[in-house]
Amino acid sequence: MTRPLVHFTPARNWMNDPNGLVFHDGRYHLFFQYNPQGTVHANMSWGHASSTDLVTWTEHPVAIPFDEHEQIFSGSAVVDTGNTAGFAGPGETALVAIYTSVSESTGIQSQALAYSVDDGETWTKYAGNPVLDRESTDFRDPKVFRYAGPAGEYWVMVAVEAVDRQVVLYRSDDLKQWSFLSAYGPAGAVDGIWECPDLFPLAVDGDLEDVRWVLVISLNPGGIAGGSGTQYVVGAFDGVTFTADQPPGSAEDADWLDHGPDCYAGVSFNGLPDDRRTLIAWMSNWEYARDWPDEGWRGAMTIARRLGLATVDGRPQLIAEPVVTAGAAVAPETDGSFALPGAARIDLTGVTGEVVLASEDGPRVVLRWSPDEVVFDRTSATAVPDPFPGVQRMPLPAEGMEALTLIVDRGSIEVFAADGARTLTCLVPWTGQIVLSASPGAEPGSIEVRSLT
Repeated sequence: MTRPLVHFTPARNWMNDPNGLVFHDGRYHLFFQYNPQGTVHANMSWGHASSTDLVTWTEHPVAIPFDEHEQIFSGSAVVDTGNTAGFAGPGETALVAIYTSVSESTGIQSQALAYSVDDGETWTKYAGNPVLDRESTDFRDPKVFRYAGPAGEYWVMVAVEAVDRQVVLYRSDDLKQWSFLSAYGPAGAVDGIWECPDLFPLAVDGDLEDVRWVLVISLNPGGIAGGSGTQYVVGAFDGVTFTADQPPGSAEDADWLDHGPDCYAGVSFNGLPDDRRTLIAWMSNWEYARDWPDEGWRGAMTIARRLGLATVDGRPQLIAEPVVTAGAAVAPETDGSFALPGAARIDLTGVTGEVVLASEDGPRVVLRWSPDEVVFDRTSATAVPDPFPGVQRMPLPAEGMEALTLIVDRGSIEVFAADGARTLTCLVPWTGQIVLSASPGAEPGSIEVRSLT
């Protein structure tokens, strides 16, 4: 497969979940699950890349490597500005990573620390690891953030007992000693194990007097599009307990971060203000990720997404806006089609339409939309493993939509519809130049390209 232009991929080897997303001193740090020795899921370590604009990334040496004692599974990173853990010396600020340590001898999953005082370039594992051990083989993926509210100010860890489909919350004053707060679940979609939780506040419709908390939970399998997927729940958090506004009773009641098959394990950046809450996810699916064609590298991230809460169908729902820098405008060909150099943001209007994305040496795939749903058909995809080909459907809110945004890159498409209240992410094995054109089946004038950059 051709390497994407605006989606992060490692120079070589295997990559999956984003880890330790943190913004510090003008740089976005993306750590990720990484195998430094091959293109299969093994030898889990934390890779590292950084960016100043969330589009152009610089890959760095492995941050936290596996060794003979442990593999380094998913987790998070914080800027310890108050030096609560005591890792920083005079004039220093410590970045602290909280990761799942998987014992090579017992398989026990416990939570451990590593720290950096040179802006993430080098890391030291804490000599007192692990800092939290439930003697469980499925206790993982800690997301840690600084909480300040009526209950006080302290660190909160949100992790999972994966097989039990339960989110567990802990608190700490120093990142080293942790005490249990509460648990959430099982609830909603429970047809797979739970992974990679996140918990954060957002103002509804921008109203700072109406702030809710969003609990994000990844699920594998059991996702809405098959295989991996990510659900979310809107509610309240008082520093101890998360309480859902409308507890989902089943997968049918769940809200989904993305309605496509290729958006998993998404988590948000620490170090940004709440009104710039930004998420990146792994752009793949465990149903076929291990069998994806090997080009010396495997794995890509979604485009960064700025999150918000908006009233949709009478209740708060997540909305997402792609974070992309402006590019050059592209003019249509004489037949109305657009020849793209491999990556573009396309803003379309029209309540009903259809576009075909094709390349000379790749498949033709079709995106259709109506007032009720968006449909993406990649049944013509070739040279990819089962069950990759198929048709993906995304139902729209009752008020429908008048516009949608496409992020088209080599190998993928991300659709943002209904003002970002619905997103759909799909890998597509394109190579070479992409051509966008209205399908002959579309009504004349039913689609307007507002901008293409």
